[in-house]
Amino acid sequence: MTTGSSSTSRPTAGDGGISTFKGQERALRADRLGTGGLLLSVLAATAPLMVVAGVMPTTFAVMGIVGQPLLFVALGVVLILFSVGYAEMSRHVHNAGAFYAYISRGLGGTAGASAALVALVAYNALQAGIYGIFGFEVSNLFATYADTTVAWWIPALLAVAAVGVLGWLKIDVNARVLGVLLVIEVALVVIFDVAAVSDPGSQGLSLHAFDPGTLSGAGIGTALCFCIAAFLGFEQAPVYAEETSRPHILVPRVMFLAVGGVAVFFAISCWALTVATGPSAIVATAQKESAGLLFTLTESRLGGTFTDVLHVLFVTGMFAAMLSFHNVVARYAFAMGREGLLPAAFGRTSSSSGAPAAGSLSQTAVSLVIVLAFALTDGKPTGDPTAPVLHLFTWGGNIGALGVIVLMAAASLSVIVFFVRRGAAAAQAWRLATSALAGTALLVIAVYTVKDFDVLVGTGPDSALSWALPGIIGLALAAGLVQGAVLRSRKPATHARIGLGNEAFQLEKAAEAEAAGAGSQADTG
Repeated sequence: MTTGSSSTSRPTAGDGGISTFKGQERALRADRLGTGGLLLSVLAATAPLMVVAGVMPTTFAVMGIVGQPLLFVALGVVLILFSVGYAEMSRHVHNAGAFYAYISRGLGGTAGASAALVALVAYNALQAGIYGIFGFEVSNLFATYADTTVAWWIPALLAVAAVGVLGWLKIDVNARVLGVLLVIEVALVVIFDVAAVSDPGSQGLSLHAFDPGTLSGAGIGTALCFCIAAFLGFEQAPVYAEETSRPHILVPRVMFLAVGGVAVFFAISCWALTVATGPSAIVATAQKESAGLLFTLTESRLGGTFTDVLHVLFVTGMFAAMLSFHNVVARYAFAMGREGLLPAAFGRTSSSSGAPAAGSLSQTAVSLVIVLAFALTDGKPTGDPTAPVLHLFTWGGNIGALGVIVLMAAASLSVIVFFVRRGAAAAQAWRLATSALAGTALLVIAVYTVKDFDVLVGTGPDSALSWALPGIIGLALAAGLVQGAVLRSRKPATHARIGLGNEAFQLEKAAEAEAAGAGSQADTG
């Protein structure tokens, strides 16, 4: 499919062979996802139950901020502002490389190469991190309901295998799996919300959590870092653009539905937690119950059976998030292989399912290595989450979140440059303004994320991990810049194709047809 817009530098017939897909076996299959399938694939990554049961109690407990529901509203506004320009960009660029494709179109191929590596590292980190908490929670289920001791890494490794198998299947099959799990998760959380509102705590239906005065004091920036992780996933819609029938319509639609729906859903659910305990007691209760807060509140209102089901769905929701991130990583790897940023083998798809087979397999291998590394260093008794299983989750999650925040900030700048260079600044003025506002806010959050990384991962301020872990994203960014610079110097044709995706293939076909026509005319003459 062509994109409808051009890059600042296009390959020509004289650039030599274009390392992109040759025929349908090298293409992602189109028409596999409609609005519903795309929306479910995207929302699954947000893992709503994991956020309500894990992120929200942690933020209340660690940061002591009662107004967390208001933070979800504020972040929703920021991300809607971001989506305005991001969605408009998606109408012009249809590429499974999403972030790096957009960034390369605006800021050039070298910046695009850097963004590609950051995206690959960030989403791999997010994916691997969830395996840790997934394994621990499954281990707890066996201990609680089967009185059986199971080491966390056993279910984690089984999940790696299961996700790897599903990653090879058609994306519409994946969407159905994700959709079923997501709908059940959301339904259970909504039932809790209704129960909390119907049976509030001692302060009744208080709206105190939405009072701006609750956000005063230090720690707001760090709390935003905690909360923005809950939104990760909505930005993935453009990754599936090549697998939809009308990407210029479906991708923007899904992004706005996702970020708007997530903001409202999380703000209401977070408020319901404060209503259930009473705003004045939410921080102390969260500090006491930790990740058990939601389950304690449901047990008293909805009974043990509902809470048992919630525990199981907590685990399946994590599985849905892992599968969603796996699909994204596989498609980034596919796009990078197609454009010469990874070996060409990554730019091929499965002949049976049209899935990015090499990217899926490599992501499975990376996850396997990471889980094994943490398992081999685990000297704690089974059931003890202190280390390294908890480290896998907190380290991976926060490294990944930082990477995505940086990518969103860079994408906001790229949107501005993209349209200005094309003489469309006046026509797109309001979109450029929203991108500037969102980019500024995201940069502020990124700075706070790096500054307070020790709080996010639970280390002391003097720990080397407080700079080494975010340094992984910095290293990926720098390595990508070096790769881009080397390609620009040694392989300018490959550098010029970064971010073009299918457009590069169409350009090659046009160049070949032009050359064939010229040859035919020469023979006739």
